[in-house]
Amino acid sequence: MEPALQRRVQRYGWDKAAAYYENSWQQQLKPAHDALFDFANIQQGQKIIDIACGTGLISFRAAAATGNKGFVLGTDISDKMVEIADHTSKENSINNIRFERMDAEELKVNDEEFDVAICGLGLMYAPSPVNALKEMYRVLKKGGICIAAVWGKRDNCGWADIFEIVDKRVSSEVCPMFFNLGNDNVLEKNLELAGFSTGKIKKIQSTLDYNSDETACAAAFEGGPVALAYFKFPGNVQKEACEEYLTSIGKYKTENGYSVPGEFIIGVGIK
Repeated sequence: MEPALQRRVQRYGWDKAAAYYENSWQQQLKPAHDALFDFANIQQGQKIIDIACGTGLISFRAAAATGNKGFVLGTDISDKMVEIADHTSKENSINNIRFERMDAEELKVNDEEFDVAICGLGLMYAPSPVNALKEMYRVLKKGGICIAAVWGKRDNCGWADIFEIVDKRVSSEVCPMFFNLGNDNVLEKNLELAGFSTGKIKKIQSTLDYNSDETACAAAFEGGPVALAYFKFPGNVQKEACEEYLTSIGKYKTENGYSVPGEFIIGVGIK
């Protein structure tokens, strides 16, 4: 997929998913977010940039950790994600945070401005993850740290068939290289190519738990990366895709719903 097209797909796809994102993914992504924060070790007064911030799930935690003397800038390619995050900050009078729409590969901020750069499960969507990491390197002060979380290997993510299910119903792949960063040493190599000295790499095995067919399908189709394509499908095709997806995760069905395996990779780079 051409980079410009990939950016458009991500921008408008996440616009579609924004309203469903937190209900679909907040609890499922918490293990990755918690590990990311452990590595970040944010101190009072630090300046933080959160790349691909979505609705601000990580940004607001960072704002609380750095305190009133610190500052957090959340960036995302989706206007709707930024709009929701900005509304939340104003509604809760959180004054040490700002949200702006930016492409991860072209951050509109000065060199060496931040102490910590965070990217929680956003690098997979960048046309060039290395370029996005180079931008994080640029905006960090010397000695600053970058912490990136990505999904792990395809075979370790039980929900992975969602892409094939959608791709065969559209003219181009939605996220052609989604699981590449989760392969052995790939995230580490990307951090090094961007200029970072690699600190730690950690794998986390987790489960995505859903209490019904409806919540499992909503997360997969409405609140995630395939939302743009899904919402363009006519009703009969949406139903067909959901049925196929439920079949693909059928082996993970429990008496309480579904417990779908997932894997996260957390990487730390030091400037």
